[in-house]
Amino acid sequence: MAITLEEAPWLGWLLVKALMRFAFMVVNNLVAIPSYICYVIILQPLRVLDMMEWGEDIKAVSKDEAVMLVNHQATGDVCTLMMCLQDKGLVVAQMMWLMDHIFKYTNFGIVSLVHGDFFIRQGRSYRDQQLLLLKKHLENNYRSRDRKWIVLFPEGGFLRKRRETSQAFAKKNNLPFLTNVTLPRSGATKIILNALVAQQKNGSPAGGDAKELDSKSKGLQWIIDTTIAYPKAEPIDIQTWILGYRKPTVTHVHYRIFPIKDVPLETDDLTTWLYQRFVEKEDLLSHFYETGAFPPSKGHKEAVSREMTLSNLWIFLIQSFAFLSGYMWYNIIQYFYHCLF
Repeated sequence: MAITLEEAPWLGWLLVKALMRFAFMVVNNLVAIPSYICYVIILQPLRVLDMMEWGEDIKAVSKDEAVMLVNHQATGDVCTLMMCLQDKGLVVAQMMWLMDHIFKYTNFGIVSLVHGDFFIRQGRSYRDQQLLLLKKHLENNYRSRDRKWIVLFPEGGFLRKRRETSQAFAKKNNLPFLTNVTLPRSGATKIILNALVAQQKNGSPAGGDAKELDSKSKGLQWIIDTTIAYPKAEPIDIQTWILGYRKPTVTHVHYRIFPIKDVPLETDDLTTWLYQRFVEKEDLLSHFYETGAFPPSKGHKEAVSREMTLSNLWIFLIQSFAFLSGYMWYNIIQYFYHCLF
């Protein structure tokens, strides 16, 4: 398509802006991630000394153990969640992510490894092995690292990659035919619930409004059904986050909280329960794409949205801290290098 003289300056500015954002992303990662690793290494002795640390409003359960079940459309979903959870107390610091193993080899892979997140390999041939590894990972890392929340994408991949396969499976097995989401997989969810839900003496799950257990931890308390929606069903991919070539848009996140005592733990019942949640997500997203808003909750006439914004001052301070830390660690390492060599 030919470019007119009127469009040339705008396209030129778009290119310059994209290059500037890309350069900032590269520099930021070269500085912030090594700084993070250095802080983790230098503060290890404190760990040894045991000196540690939207819908419905999820702030009310931010201090309890919870699992977030999220629909997955693009890499930007992760960034969206990180932004949304910044003002939810210590949730971000005490959160464990379950993500595709390919992210282990990205720039933030080493940060996720140090943080204790779990990288899961997709594919039928790996499924049983990966579920065993997940169970072991939870046993070794979840409570020992004082984790509270787990983020899980039960669809097992991006919507655009899994939709056709999911619809074929649904048609073959007489299951709901979904367009805005795909049918979830229940394996990882079952492992998490079995590992983290505390049992009462009668064998029923303790959670929500159940009485506190004698043990230090009450176990997993809540399932937070989280639905991310993008205007015009155009998710934000990683290229958009880095280069910023699309016009600014508002991302919408819907929350619904379920007490763990209302969630079945048996495989077939849990699978049916998960299917019901994703059928609800399908309806939520259909309503959003038609009206630009989520429908009101049951018992309410209107849906109420809460604007979520991050402080520009906070962002500036965090970035300044990252760059100053990078400069500090560079000088420290350079000093010891000269001392030794």
